[in-house]
Amino acid sequence: MRLFSFRLIVSLILGITLVSAGFSYYEVLGQKRALRSDVERRDEVLGESLVGNVERSWNTGADNTGSGIVPNITPNTVPNTVPDKVPNNELQRLVQRFGNRERLLGVVIYDRQGSVVAITPELTKTLTVSPPPVALAIAQGREESSFDRLGSVPVHILALPVRRQDEVVGGLAVVHDVSYIRAQILLVWRHTFFRVLAQVFLIVLITLLIVRWSIAGPIARAALWMRALRTGKISFRQEVPDFDMFRPLAREVATMAESLSHARNAAENEARLREAGESMWTADRLSVQLRTRLDGGHVFVVSNREPYMHQRNGKTVEVVVPPSGLVTALEPVLNACDGTWIAHGSGNADTEVVDAADRLRVPPEDPRYSLRRVWLTKQEEEGYYYGFANEGLWPLCHIAHTRPLFRADDWQYYQDVNRKFTAAVLEEIENVAKPVVLVQDYHFALLPRLLKDKRPDARVAIFWHIPWPNPEAFGICPWQRQLVDGLLGADLIGFHIQSHCNNFLETVDRVVESRVDWEHFSVLRQDHRTMVRPFPISVAFGGDDAAGNNNQGSSYLERSALLRSLGVEATFMGIGVDRVDYTKGILERFLAIERFLEKYPGYQGKFTFVQIGAPSRTHIKRYHDLLAEVEAEAERINWRFQSGKWKPIVFLKRQHSHQEIEPYYRAADLCLVTSLHDGMNLVAKEFLAARRDERGVLILSQFTGAARELRDALLVNPYDIDQTADAIRAALEMEPEDKQLRMHRMRKLIKENNIYRWAGNLITELCEVRLDAPEDAQEKSRAKLHAV
Repeated sequence: MRLFSFRLIVSLILGITLVSAGFSYYEVLGQKRALRSDVERRDEVLGESLVGNVERSWNTGADNTGSGIVPNITPNTVPNTVPDKVPNNELQRLVQRFGNRERLLGVVIYDRQGSVVAITPELTKTLTVSPPPVALAIAQGREESSFDRLGSVPVHILALPVRRQDEVVGGLAVVHDVSYIRAQILLVWRHTFFRVLAQVFLIVLITLLIVRWSIAGPIARAALWMRALRTGKISFRQEVPDFDMFRPLAREVATMAESLSHARNAAENEARLREAGESMWTADRLSVQLRTRLDGGHVFVVSNREPYMHQRNGKTVEVVVPPSGLVTALEPVLNACDGTWIAHGSGNADTEVVDAADRLRVPPEDPRYSLRRVWLTKQEEEGYYYGFANEGLWPLCHIAHTRPLFRADDWQYYQDVNRKFTAAVLEEIENVAKPVVLVQDYHFALLPRLLKDKRPDARVAIFWHIPWPNPEAFGICPWQRQLVDGLLGADLIGFHIQSHCNNFLETVDRVVESRVDWEHFSVLRQDHRTMVRPFPISVAFGGDDAAGNNNQGSSYLERSALLRSLGVEATFMGIGVDRVDYTKGILERFLAIERFLEKYPGYQGKFTFVQIGAPSRTHIKRYHDLLAEVEAEAERINWRFQSGKWKPIVFLKRQHSHQEIEPYYRAADLCLVTSLHDGMNLVAKEFLAARRDERGVLILSQFTGAARELRDALLVNPYDIDQTADAIRAALEMEPEDKQLRMHRMRKLIKENNIYRWAGNLITELCEVRLDAPEDAQEKSRAKLHAV
């Protein structure tokens, strides 16, 4: 720091001195020009006044005598003519009278030949011969001037022609002493020196104070903060020191702090797990596993939703991370192998940040893999996403008694977009040996077949995140055969639970010509084998917090603060977190709360349920109507029961980040998940992961995939309103020991089967699939072309 301060001071002194000297030089030049202009102006005024008198006196005094030059007059002189030389008595008196001026050395009058006619006595020794300006003035008949030296004295000489009847007969020289200009300039330089000296002193002093207060202070605090991070005394999530002046440095320090924290936690977890003989999956372990399994290969993820969006906010572009467990699961995969994520670019500023190939490096703070964006027209997005995928396949696969809508135009857009994404994938894997492609969800059922036909050497897996219905229900879709055939192009198809795998295999058995191997859960179609496996997706488990265990008082205080921020007073709090979707059973949930308050009126004024509902797909009529129904139902129940500052339901109708939701998870007495049909439902697992205090109760619909794993939850049929109402009462009155035991067992299950295990198992299974031999693949391609 001392060396930095010394270098800073020297740099400031040199910089200020050079800049001030430059400005001072121009200031001195300006001052010098101004003084010279003033001299020239005064000499011009004096000269113009004097030359008129000289011209009038040129012929007077012809008969006067006196010292000086006398004109040579002879008897042959023509009368009334003006001689070339005139008596100088009058002129001599004239120059002497005008010569007594401040800083004026004198005046000299010359004839046409340059001889002195009259002169101020002070100049008799120095200007006996006409100077160059006088000779020029006489020769050219115009005013001339110059700055010169007479001996050691700097002077300004102004020369004017003397005329007689428009004929130049001589010249007038006005000589001005300008030595004062140099004295004035030296004075300016002296003042400048002292001013620069004062400026250097003040600026250096102020700069040192600024460095001390604004730079050295924050750097010192940052050093202490980083030391505390290094020794594990604080978490990187704690407030970062004030780095307002160094925002890029702040981002890098925060990223480094997070990396240090993750590395420390990973090391501690590994040590703890080795001691306990356990094997917990972490992001680091997943990365190591992938490097081993992929053997130098690259992973390509295809999904509709992108991991990072760029949204324009005024004049700035902001990075938005959509809430998604998929990003948590797959980012370590792509980070480990410098992979590529291919997704629809839906942000309004997405096009502004990509390169010519529609790519950019992400994450923004620590780029480690590529994001390739695919652009869709408004019509394509409407038909493929909102139409076929969400008005057709979504209600078809969820048994929620909403009629699916299948339109031929939507099906055409669905095919077109699948082909567009396939083309993007083929571009990305063009020069990649042994590519591994992970296709995500029901938006891309056709892509595996399209991709495999072009690149049979690629390993392709698709994970279906929603349920797969029974064959009778799926048979509603007019294009069921094309969808099933597209999926069977993959080497591996993943579902959340085994029953969804069974439903899919039964559908395959009915819809397409193939051989289903029920013993190994695989399908052989057109000499290509597809494995079908369950991979229950999960969440990232944050670990156990010993300080948080059994901390009931902390939950109570957090609950009170949250309810107070909502303007509600209550003793107990429940939480629900969902997209506003007809599959989530939100209306049934509200009816169960109403029934609970009817059956157990002692909880009126004490129990409040907070429903966080993110509006979703609202320009689809069914979703738009549902949002209005949910709001109306909450208002109806509140109008019936609320009193004073208490009301039974608080409906928060907006998108919330995970950081905003987690305090509600930690503070709630219970979490209600009443989905009418769900592939997994990660809200249930997020609630458990957040409860480091091992308190709280999970009430879970039996129609979710999570119900197959979380047997210690209170399982309910969401259509049975009374059963759900009784479960709410049971959760609030459950003994603390029973709550803790149930929570402990479920958290252990999630800890062992977290999101990293899901990704590791999926990719490990895909890498173990035996691909067709290259010759077989080529032969099949030729056979297809021949058939066409």
